[in-house]
Amino acid sequence: MRVLIIVTHLLGAGHLTRAAALARAFARRGHETTLVSGGSPVALADFDDAAFVQLPPVRTAGTDFRTLLDETGEPIDPARLAIRRAILVETMEALRPDLVITELFPFGRRVLADEFTAVLETAHRMEPRPRILSSVRDILVAPSKEGRVAEAHRRIERFYDGVLVHADPHFVPLDASWPVDETLRPFLRYTGYVDENDAPVPVGERRGIVVSGGSSAASLPLYRAAIAAARALPEHPWRILVGRGVAEADFRAIRDGAPPHATVERARPDFRALLAQAEVSVSQAGYNTVVDLLRSGAAPVLVPFEAGHETEQRLRAERLQALGLAKIVPEADLTAERLADAIREALARTVAGIEGPSLGGADRSVAIAEEMTLARPALHRPIDWSPVGEALDRADQAGCHPGFWWRDDDAVARTADLERLLGLSRRYEAGIGLAAVPALIEPSLAALLRDEQLAYSLVHGWRHANHAPQGEKKAEFGSRRPIAAMVQEAEDALSATRTALGPRLLPVFVPPWNRISPDLVRLLPECGYAALSTFRDRDRHAPVKDLLQINTHIDPIDWRGTRSLVESGRVVAALAAAIDRRIAGVADPEEPIGILTHHKVHDEAIWFFLESLIDYLAGRGIRLLRINRLFRNESRIAVEL
Repeated sequence: MRVLIIVTHLLGAGHLTRAAALARAFARRGHETTLVSGGSPVALADFDDAAFVQLPPVRTAGTDFRTLLDETGEPIDPARLAIRRAILVETMEALRPDLVITELFPFGRRVLADEFTAVLETAHRMEPRPRILSSVRDILVAPSKEGRVAEAHRRIERFYDGVLVHADPHFVPLDASWPVDETLRPFLRYTGYVDENDAPVPVGERRGIVVSGGSSAASLPLYRAAIAAARALPEHPWRILVGRGVAEADFRAIRDGAPPHATVERARPDFRALLAQAEVSVSQAGYNTVVDLLRSGAAPVLVPFEAGHETEQRLRAERLQALGLAKIVPEADLTAERLADAIREALARTVAGIEGPSLGGADRSVAIAEEMTLARPALHRPIDWSPVGEALDRADQAGCHPGFWWRDDDAVARTADLERLLGLSRRYEAGIGLAAVPALIEPSLAALLRDEQLAYSLVHGWRHANHAPQGEKKAEFGSRRPIAAMVQEAEDALSATRTALGPRLLPVFVPPWNRISPDLVRLLPECGYAALSTFRDRDRHAPVKDLLQINTHIDPIDWRGTRSLVESGRVVAALAAAIDRRIAGVADPEEPIGILTHHKVHDEAIWFFLESLIDYLAGRGIRLLRINRLFRNESRIAVEL
């Protein structure tokens, strides 16, 4: 596939380094990859087979991220931004990527929102539309201004298919630094930490102290304190690596002030090998630095960067310290004495290696993207909705206005797939009935549904257990079982679901495998049910007194074959046929057409089809009916079309 990664680093080079590692990982997998950088040019390791595009660069002075500067330090003018925007759009149109990744945006880089938005809008006009992912580090800086978080989440909902979180949620979840709400959560895909250098770490005798400070001049206070601390620890060799963003005059001053046992030099490409041979590492707590520490095993002393109200490095350092893996010297308290004391403590507890979080983030990111983009050939084929459109036009001319509703089966607990499903429901304001398996419901399901306005639970059998004799079609409530046993289970199911889910329950019975004994149907009202839902056109609106039937009719899964998406043309034809049956009166025109899904088994082809269907209907002014209107109340159910 064709992959386009867009990044602009403004202060250090960490964002570019991480994006470059992703580009190399995609290229290694044989994907045609292009990395676009909008920050200052930086010497990077070989890109393998990835292409590189440099935009007219912008940068900032320190942590003033609102003021963009050019190479000379002068504020940029609108013309430069227009040129950048034009190059990005031209690159998009020339490459026609299958996958677009924006680094940090929309969680940051708001000052460049116009150019990122131009890319996203261009992507959404393409046919087929590329998958779009945001790529973020483990810790973000939440904006202080009211409304900025909601703005970022709206952009995710509008433009994106997912968010690659380059972190281990067991080490530090995104919630620790960013307000993850129910809008954002379904989009998150944790990858593990992205390691820019997957070469083996050399093993040997450890000796001495390595000091590093990233690529910018923000580490000057650390370098100066390290020079003074080195004089207090003359028995250990020191190596102080100064970033290439530090001015030459400052570099010479640090080098000339160093004691004889301290070597001062510019940052080196073999940094990790140096760490692997050191007893102690003194550094800031940037993302890439911490990954190096986790791989190398040197005992860390961390001086997190905190200027300009930055909290990212402090949070990361505190997490390492809480796990007993590092010692923190706060930047505000940095002195030679404090630093020397922390180094002595680290020397006393030097470890041979650090057991930390997952570091396979680059390869995992590629795997996630491949699954989303290449899961099935159908994913990239445009879906021809014209048969549905023509059927809807015929219905309008005939004065028939079919409604549509959505049922999803087999809910039992909060899962990433269920969160994704509910996120889709919220995005399109689509009602959804979740058929939950009563005996298997976990507390997390109730917690998930508590604040959902569009989702209600239905009763999906009892245990979803097959009681059919061998050789017959599966059924939990089929005709071969004693009626008394089925009545008892139906009553227990309603009671258990009501206890577990409370007001999020509607008394609608959904038999597993959509099969039910006619004898049990007659007794469902006595069991407390007000409605029944299976799969086919209903024969009548109420099969027995006080029991409404509203069925589903379209299932996009090829259950007997690939268990992926049925050929999309067949599903579209089935949907058009369901509309035509209502026009002709062959099916009850008052029964809404039901879409049946099973979130637990969806692959990306099915997700793509489902979203495309809902989006197409929304474009026709049709929203999937709200369940609390479709199934009105506990004693009587009415349909609103």
